[in-house]
Order: sequence, then C-alpha cells, then structure tokens
Amino acid sequence: MGIFSRFADIVNSNITSLLDKAEDPSKMVRLIIQEMEDTLVEVRSNSARILADKKQLQRRITRVTDLVADWQTKAELALSKDREDLARAALIEKQKASQQSELLTQDMAYIEEQLELLKSEISQLQLKLDEARARKKSMVVRKDTATNRLKVKQQLDRSKVAQSVDKFEQYERRIEDIEAEVAAQDLGNNTLNDQFTELAAQDSISEELAELKKKLAAKQ
Repeated sequence: MGIFSRFADIVNSNITSLLDKAEDPSKMVRLIIQEMEDTLVEVRSNSARILADKKQLQRRITRVTDLVADWQTKAELALSKDREDLARAALIEKQKASQQSELLTQDMAYIEEQLELLKSEISQLQLKLDEARARKKSMVVRKDTATNRLKVKQQLDRSKVAQSVDKFEQYERRIEDIEAEVAAQDLGNNTLNDQFTELAAQDSISEELAELKKKLAAKQ
C-alpha cells in the first residue's frame, strides 16, 4: 500500500469523525496538515531504515562476489595441481555462492525500486503539505469572514430590524412627550416674570430713544 492510499484512509476516517461531530472546519484543516506532517516523518524514517538495509545488503553482495572469485581461484589452483576432485568441489561452492549472489542482487533491485517510489511519493507529499500550509491561513480567513457575515446577516434580519425601528420610534415619542410637558410647565411658571421683563425692556428703549433725540436737537 502506497503512503498516499494509507494517508487518505487516515484523513478520511478523521474527516468523517469531525463531520459527525460538526467540528470547526479550521480544526479539520489543522488535523489534515498534522496527519500529513506525521505521515511524512514516518515515511522518511522508514526510508532511512530501508537505506540502512540497502547498505547492509550491498556489503553482503560484495562478500558473496568476493567468495565467487575466491572459489574460482581455488578451482583453477586445484586443476593446476591435478586435483580435479578439489577443483570440482570448489566449483560446486562457487555455484552456490553465485546463486546466492543472484538472489541478493534481485533483493537489491527490489529495494532500489521501492526507494525510488518512496522518493517520488515523499516529494509529492511534501509539495501537498507546502500547498496546504500556504492555503491554511487563507482558508481560516475565509471561514472567519463568512462566519462574521453570517452574524451580520442574522442581525439584519428584517423582522429584527423592524422591531428595533419600532422601539426607537417609541422612545423618540416618549422623549417628545417629556419635552412638551417640560415646555408647558415652563410656560405656566414664567408668564408673569416674562411680562415684567418685557416692561423693563420697554423702559430701557424709551430712555435710549430720549437720549438720541437730545443729541439730534443739539446738533441743530
């Protein structure tokens, strides 16, 4: 199973759980990124172990290859000494070592193939993770904006607005009534005082008018 299919199973399972619980979408985004990060760490750790296995396998291949050459040398030496029996035994051991070398070489080819696949998948996952991180902030902002707009629209519900306007009008009428009552009380209490103030003002004007007449008469 590839890392993407495994990762998809994990994420889909968690998304289903979140949707069942009606979780915040921003939490879902953070969870997906966390799952991607955890998967990337795990796969890189596995890749490191496979690389270590590859090095160990390479050492085994080298030893077996040396063993094949060694048995070949021994077979040739035995024949040079007219020891065909020893030469035959050496060739049998060489054949065993050669078969082992072929198996180890096949294992090496498989490991190298898997490492290439892992390398490709890790690169893809890293790109997806970088993209998710870059988009996370934008998605959170969009979510917050949409939430705020929803709150505003709820506040601007027609029935609620109408109720608010009616309340304002009621308060305004009450204030107007209070102001009218105060004005009426002031009118009743100050009528006599206003009359005396008006008389005093008239006397002041009469005196000023008399003074003006005297100045004009003096100039003539």
